[in-house]
Amino acid sequence: MTRSSRSLPFIAAAFIAFAACQSAASTQPEKPKDTVAMKTDTGFDHLLVDNRKDPSCGMPVTAGILDTAHYKGHVLGFCSKECKAAFEKSPELMLAAADIKTK
Repeated sequence: MTRSSRSLPFIAAAFIAFAACQSAASTQPEKPKDTVAMKTDTGFDHLLVDNRKDPSCGMPVTAGILDTAHYKGHVLGFCSKECKAAFEKSPELMLAAADIKTK
């Protein structure tokens, strides 16, 4: 057997392995290229609201928003329906705690 004929099985195996890797990579689903701020299954995106903190309890809205309210031209996010209800009872007292974003 010549040297080139002995390397033929190795080259064939390498080609088959390469082809198998290429076909496996092409079956993976594509990830979305852009994300949009929107309501998710677990609440609202923090980019949709004007406050940095829940005005009732002080929790950062980045931790999760389950309810919102409109007040004096602002969209406010709340971590729970209970916090929203507490805010609705005395909004003027709690508005300062909301840490409103500047536009």
